[in-house]
Amino acid sequence: MGKNPHTFQGFQNNYPHDAHTFIDFLKWRWNRLWGRRSNNPKKESYHFPLAKNDPAFLRRNRTETTLTWIGHASFLLQLKGVNILTDPHLTGRASPLSWMGPKRVTPPGLALEDLPVIDMVFISHNHYDHLDTSTVKRLYQKQGPGKSPHFFVPLGLKIWFTRLGISKVTELDWWESIQSFGFTLYAVPTQHFSARTPFNKNKTLWAGWVIAHPDFKFFFAGDTGYSLDFLEIGRRLGPFDLSALPIGAYEPRWFMKAMHINPEEAVQIHRDLNSRYSVAMHWGTFNLTDEPMDEPPKRLMAAREAAGLAPETFFLMQHGQTIHLDPLMNRHEKDKKSINLNVQ
Repeated sequence: MGKNPHTFQGFQNNYPHDAHTFIDFLKWRWNRLWGRRSNNPKKESYHFPLAKNDPAFLRRNRTETTLTWIGHASFLLQLKGVNILTDPHLTGRASPLSWMGPKRVTPPGLALEDLPVIDMVFISHNHYDHLDTSTVKRLYQKQGPGKSPHFFVPLGLKIWFTRLGISKVTELDWWESIQSFGFTLYAVPTQHFSARTPFNKNKTLWAGWVIAHPDFKFFFAGDTGYSLDFLEIGRRLGPFDLSALPIGAYEPRWFMKAMHINPEEAVQIHRDLNSRYSVAMHWGTFNLTDEPMDEPPKRLMAAREAAGLAPETFFLMQHGQTIHLDPLMNRHEKDKKSINLNVQ
């Protein structure tokens, strides 16, 4: 599969699937509202404790390789002295409105003021739980025009940033690559869609990202349904040292399956990519769909066991947890023994 064709209707996925209509969306929302009132009259309450981290260390660190889960699809990756953010979201709602829309259940694992100077930001697509206007503005204002992060975005999204006055933006089509900060960066296909209003569906592209260095190769899936794209990514660009894969927001399957993987499909993608390790994301932060918010990690553990994977192979992190990845760096093919990363 090559670049994404931009048709009159907008961008499209590589593999055909049934497209849901606005009527389907209303049906799901109505069923969700009715089900909550009839089956669960008490408001669901979840508590995912934040891990204690060391923001002072993260701000000064330019030598050690670390990964910190801020929440949802937001990670801080410190690699080869470069500070990298994925889909940064640090505000209270995944919504264009401050008073309405999916509310954050778990606070950010790092506050914006605790972040180090960010060099690169990767955006997977324009949905509100992955591209947050307030976070992007505050991040840009915090560092100032001269030290602004460089934003890497899928095709068609650059104009959204330039309208905010942000000029350090590179947009890529699927399978395009660029050299930056000592890495080779690739935008790769996933199965999803884009929209920020009812009137601009699929007018901008969605993508996963590969951050490749001779010593370490990282894959960030963003948001996706399952497709054969991942076998192709693994064939072209794998194996990967670490992949960040979503495990939540998958119910009801009749509505979510094409766009959101479940934990069992995440394990399959881990295998398709030929990834040595994977980390779970996209759970426990926003209550977006119908499954209980604490179900995805339980199902991941069961799927991991059923697949015969060691617990550390596809691991869970606490919000705010920092792990040190130096043991994964520069590993030879002949040396594939498991490494204790102190994760679940």
